Amino acid sequence: MSRIAYVNGRYLPLAQAQVHIEDRGYQFADGVYEVVPLYRGRLLDEEPHLDRFDYSLRELQIAPPMSRAALKLVLRELVRRNGLGDALLYFQATRGVAPRDHKFPAKAKTAFVATMRRSRPPSAKQIEEGVAVMTTRDIRWARCDIKSLNLLPNLLAKQQATVAGVFEAWLVDDDDNITEGSSTNAWIVTADGRLVTHDAGAAILNGITRQRVIKLMESEGLTFEQRSFSRDEAMRAREAFLSSSSSFVLPITRIDGKPVGEGKPGPMTRRLREIYVAAALEAPAVI
Repeated sequence: MSRIAYVNGRYLPLAQAQVHIEDRGYQFADGVYEVVPLYRGRLLDEEPHLDRFDYSLRELQIAPPMSRAALKLVLRELVRRNGLGDALLYFQATRGVAPRDHKFPAKAKTAFVATMRRSRPPSAKQIEEGVAVMTTRDIRWARCDIKSLNLLPNLLAKQQATVAGVFEAWLVDDDDNITEGSSTNAWIVTADGRLVTHDAGAAILNGITRQRVIKLMESEGLTFEQRSFSRDEAMRAREAFLSSSSSFVLPITRIDGKPVGEGKPGPMTRRLREIYVAAALEAPAVI
C-alpha cells in the first residue's frame, strides 16, 4: 500500500508529494512541526499536541493553516488513507512561499503538509536491558520551547550518538546541567530516591509525553522535582530514563560508558512505563 501525504489541500502518494522551491520552511526552516504517535489505532494526547502546535505558531507569528476542527479532520483522513495502526503522524506548517528574503513577506499563505510512517518502537531488549546515552554540549538556540524546524544542532548531537554506538545524546549547558536529549526529555532518580526532570521553560521542549508522565505520577501519588540537574548528579543517579512520543518511557542504564545504578532498569522506570502504556490503551480508537 502506497503511503499517502497531505500537501496544501491535496492527498497524494508520497512519491508525488512536493513543495515549492521557495517555501520558507525549505530555505529558512521558517516553520513549526508536531509528531503525534498512533498506538494500536489510537492518537495519543492529540489535544496537547495541537495546543503546542498553536503555541509554536503564535511564537513565530505564523497564521494557523486552518481551524483546529478542520485540522483534526485532515489528520483523521490521513490516518484512514494510510491504514496504519502503529505509526507516527508528522505535520508541519511554514510561513509559506515567497521570494527569498530574510524579513517576513508582506503577504504569505501558511503552507501545511502531513505524512505518516510506521513507528519503530524500542525493541524488547532495549526495554528489558535499557539503553546507553552520551553527553555533549548543548549548542541550540535560546527558544527550545518552540517546536521549530531549526533542528541542525539536534541532528549533530544525534549523529554523535550514532557514531558512538549509543541510543541518544543528552545535552549539557554551560553550567554543566543536562537539559534534555537530542529528541527526548531526560529524567533521573537521584541517589537518595528523588525523581527529577528539567523544569519546563525556554531551555527545553516541554514534551507531550513528558507532560503525560508528570500527570500519571501525580495520579499515582509519586513525588518529583522539576529542576536542573548536573551531569555529575546524573552519573550518580539510581535510575535514569528518557521520554518521547516514539519511545514512551525508556530506561537508560549507561551514561558516558558508566553504569547507572546497578546497570539495569530500576523499579521506578519500569512502573512508569507500565502505567504509561496502560493509559495509552485507554485513548479512543480513531481507526
